[in-house]
Parts: sequence; C-alpha cells; structure tokens
Amino acid sequence: MRPVRPVPEASPARNGLASPAARAMATLALLVLVPYAHPSLSRLRVLTPLPEGEGLVVVPAPAPVASVGETTLATETTEQAELRQPEEVALPAAAAELVPAAVASEGKPPRPIEDPSGKAMTPFFRALAAVERKAPQSIARITYFGDSIVASDFVTATLRRKLQKRFGDAGHGFMLMANAWPGYFHNDVVRFAGPGWQVSRVVGPFAKDGLYGLGGVSFRSQGAGVFSRFGTAESGTFGRAVSRFAVDYLKHPEGGRMEIKIDGESREMIDTRADAATSAIATYEVPDGPHAIEVRAHGPGVRAFGVWMERDTPGVVLDAIGIQGCRIRFLDKSDDAHFAEQLRARSPSLTVFHYGMNESEDGELFPLDQVESTMKAVLEQVTAALPGSSCLLVGPMDRADKKGEVYRSRPVIPKLAAIQRRVAGQVGCGYFDTFGAMGGSGSMGIWVQRGLGGADLAHPSGAGAEVIGRWLYLALMEAYEGWKANAARP
Repeated sequence: MRPVRPVPEASPARNGLASPAARAMATLALLVLVPYAHPSLSRLRVLTPLPEGEGLVVVPAPAPVASVGETTLATETTEQAELRQPEEVALPAAAAELVPAAVASEGKPPRPIEDPSGKAMTPFFRALAAVERKAPQSIARITYFGDSIVASDFVTATLRRKLQKRFGDAGHGFMLMANAWPGYFHNDVVRFAGPGWQVSRVVGPFAKDGLYGLGGVSFRSQGAGVFSRFGTAESGTFGRAVSRFAVDYLKHPEGGRMEIKIDGESREMIDTRADAATSAIATYEVPDGPHAIEVRAHGPGVRAFGVWMERDTPGVVLDAIGIQGCRIRFLDKSDDAHFAEQLRARSPSLTVFHYGMNESEDGELFPLDQVESTMKAVLEQVTAALPGSSCLLVGPMDRADKKGEVYRSRPVIPKLAAIQRRVAGQVGCGYFDTFGAMGGSGSMGIWVQRGLGGADLAHPSGAGAEVIGRWLYLALMEAYEGWKANAARP
C-alpha cells in the first residue's frame, strides 16, 4: 500500500494554468459564479432554465485552481428545482427526425458497446442477471464518474431511471455532502446543506494529504452547526424509499464530533478524532420507506466526503460522481491507496468514465500523448482496485465553434475519441462512441439547431442529455441480451 502523499502544486509549465488564455477563462468563470453568492444577484445568473423539456445550458467550468488549501462554501445547498430533469422528456420534433431510434423506449442504439476482449462487461451483466432473477441481496451498482454533465445529473438520471424501471430501484447511491459547484444536482432525492463547509477538490484547491473520498471533494467543518441533510424524494416514481444510509467520513488527529440524526431524532454522536487519518463509513439501517438523515458538526475539524442511500431489495444503484471542470487525469490527485479503498467500499459492478469535454477545452495545450498515458494510468489503478468489476468509457460529444452562421467541430474531438477507444481496449474496458452516435464531425451544430445541443456548443440540452442516456441504456441492454444468449448456449 502506498503511503499518503502530499499533492504538490501544479506546474504552470506542465499544464498551462498560468497562460493568458487560462487566466482569462478563470476571470470569466469568476464573473459567471459571482451572481450565485447572493439572491439579489439572481438576475445576472447565466445558468438559466429553458422551457420545460429543453433542460439547462451549463456554463463551461472554471480552470483548475493550482494551489493547496481550502475554499469556503458560502451558499446553501437548496432544491434547485430548475435543474430537475422530468421523468418523461418530450424531444423536439426536429430532434425526432434526427435521432428516431432515441424516441422510442426500446430499439437499436446508433452505436454498440465496443468490447474487443468480449468479457469487459461480464461482471456487470452477471450482477444484472442476479437482480433480474431476484436473487436475495443482489444489487447491481454503477459508479459513474464524469465532468459537468454528470455533476448536474444529466445523462445519469435518464440511465438510472431506465435501469431501475426494468430491474428495480435499489437506492439513489452516493452524493457529496453539499454543492461543491453551483450546478451540482441530483434528481429523485431531497438534499439541503447549510453554508460553512470548507472544501478541497481534485480540481483545486488541493488537499495536502490527497484524501478526497469517492467523490473527489473533502468537506471540513469550521465550527459547530455546519450540517447536511439527505432524504427520499417527495414526489415522482423514483427514489421514494431507502432502507440504509451510509456516511463516508475521515477519522484524523484534528477530528471533531459529528452527530447523526435520522428522521429528526439523534441516532449517534461520533468522535472523529484518531491518531492517524483513516477512512470510515457509518451505516444506519431503517425500515424500507421514506426517511431523511442529517449530518451535523458539533465543532471544527469534522471531515466528511458524502452520503449514500440504498435499499435491501434487488435492483440497480447508480452513483453520479460529477466533478465540474474535471479531466480524467485529475482523479489521480487522490492518494492511490485511499482512492482504491473508497472504490472497494462501494464495490460497484460497473465503473463508468465520461470525460472529454474539458480535455477538448485544453485542445492540445496538454499534449495528447500525456492525455493518453494519464488516462491509462487512472484506469489501470481503478481496475486493479476492482478486479471483479466491469469498466466502461463513454466517449466525448462533438464540440463546435461558430463563426457567423457556420458551425465547425473542434479538430481535437476525434483525436480524443480515438485515444479513449484505444485505451479502453488496452485496459479491458468497454467503449461507447458518443461522437459517432451523434453523427461525427459537424454534428454538434446540427444538434444545437434541433434543440439537442446547448448554446455553449459543448454541453447537451436537457433533451440532448435524455437522448444520450437512452442511447447508453439501449447499448447496455443490447450487449446484455447478447451476453445472456451466449451464456445460455450449451
């Protein structure tokens, strides 16, 4: 096991964070985020809700903060109803013409799950088969890492709901203690957190010890009264029941006291002080049904990562681990042994990596050979930690720039897609070609015109996220049915 190692400050010569372009991006991002600091500035916010069914245009994330330390979350985590993805998303008529296969709940996906090894998805499919035959205590867990698309529960909400509709709702999964970014959101759950958490993140400011939990963010209380609440959904079809809460936190020499309340009643007071930093998980069983948990600091030094919710019933759980501004290589900011321990604690049947948007923002400022080598290193680390699990890479969307009335795809996108496909094959992961499914080069301009692409020409609209989620579901089910047919042969 590797020792806990400090995370050094990033080198400007290596990552270009000190370049004029990066400073300009950071300044723009600051101007974008300032209106979220106070309700009176809400009219200046640019994360503006679109008409129902069109979703949200997400502003590109700020450049990473190349420093060691913490920043204070000054705003509360509230309902953010404008970010909610409806259970049924009506696609624009023009989009239906463009992607007819995505309109139906069933059908053939535009691209299959690529698996040169023929066995990359087997562990996940075995878990699904156990759930499908209602084997006792069977759960097919998916831990889905990604950037801002996943941070807003875009794509993942659609995939989670469709899998749970077919196989059963075994719980919502992992959530950060609070909103580490303005657009962080989860569907089908109730979340609230007061202000005051101090955070370190894999996108900066970095934790000196490299301990970020599963979700890439470490939360520390400044004093008494800092709290977070999580509860079952109060409306809709999904997320209406829970039978187990788990609190993911850190024991350490400066640890403080943390109270756990369930349904408003105190369940336990935990002293998080310990001689050495050690990951810990506190689990609480409740009768299957609607419940809420509160994590409240009774002083400074409480360090927590997140909460997950599950049920004791066969079904699917999907953890949406969205990190705004993240590139896949930033997952290596975590201490290796700690990250492996966190992965094993969740024990997913399938780990998904959905990156490429922020790598496309870098262009080739970060050399593509290093994009490939660092991606491979992260995937090898994860597969070593989870040798009995499947892994899947979801390729990048097309991304465009507009000059006049002409949309032009960024040349780096097909290069990134080729790198991801190659690395997936080398490591033994599956691969889904989002770029090809969209239509390849030039497709983002068409998506924007048909209501599937965001105004930033990088993110999907709500309808576009629904389409990608449906595609992933259809591709997984096509591969699953093929696996079952092969398994049934003598």
